[in-house]
Amino acid sequence: MARAVRFSRYGGPDVLTLEEVALPEPGPGRVRVRVRAAGVNPADWKIRSGAFSADPDQPPQQPQGTGLDLAGTVEAAGPGVTAWSPGQHVFGKAHGGAAATHALAPADELAAKPDWLSFELAAALPTPAETAYRALGLVGMGPGGGQGQTVLIHAVAGGVGLIAAQLARARGAAVVGTASTRHHAFLRELGVTPVTYGPGLEQRLREAAPEGVDAVVDASGRGVLAVSVELAGSADRVVTVADPAAAEHGVRFSGGGADRAPLEKVFAEVLPLIEQGRLRLPVEHTFPLEETARAQRLSEEGHLRGKIVITVGD
Repeated sequence: MARAVRFSRYGGPDVLTLEEVALPEPGPGRVRVRVRAAGVNPADWKIRSGAFSADPDQPPQQPQGTGLDLAGTVEAAGPGVTAWSPGQHVFGKAHGGAAATHALAPADELAAKPDWLSFELAAALPTPAETAYRALGLVGMGPGGGQGQTVLIHAVAGGVGLIAAQLARARGAAVVGTASTRHHAFLRELGVTPVTYGPGLEQRLREAAPEGVDAVVDASGRGVLAVSVELAGSADRVVTVADPAAAEHGVRFSGGGADRAPLEKVFAEVLPLIEQGRLRLPVEHTFPLEETARAQRLSEEGHLRGKIVITVGD
């Protein structure tokens, strides 16, 4: 048997329950992972709340797992899987159900976990690293594309924002970012010019970037697209990964899908930067599997630095 956090109706964190379930068997192209840690992402609670459902008043047809990112040990590989074998330490995407003792993951969305990388940090990386890498590429600041430019990142203290900022810095760009005041000292350590949210934001941004910005990545979804287009000079230079009102401003919304960057490329750039100490992603809070609801509630409240991670005992 396995244990998994699931929900049978949409709603707040209280709909989550920890249940005993049958040990999942990997089908073709899938791998069963004994989970050691699972990352918590905004998408987790948005899915649970019904935000992505056509009719959130109607319960899902069957109980749903929660959690997209994991790190752990391969237990079994399904038909056709040759890249992974039992005993290997891996991290990557579970596509739902990572908050469990055992989870299934597509074999091609896993990466080998280096010995120097903790399970907690490995589980924190997949979604924010891929999202940051993808978003920068969509505004012309992919690998080799940021030298001498300035990028504005909204919600720069969150998981996506921190990785995007440090990737942009490593590529030669200057970074201005919006964040709560309590994060400013840490952001300055990373070479980011922090700007506080709230009334007067446009003026503060113009003071921080008097010559304007070359690109904007919005990871906040807090109604900042109009001012972002104004500062960047064109909607083509702005991308949001969080604001569904993007079309109203002519801005591109990127939720992954066809835009998704291959994890192999993402981690080929991100992991060396972490190992060299040039990219930091704080794990601000950890919770045991039994407290997944509490972890998602904290994520939903926002204003965190870095990531929340769920740890899974033996």
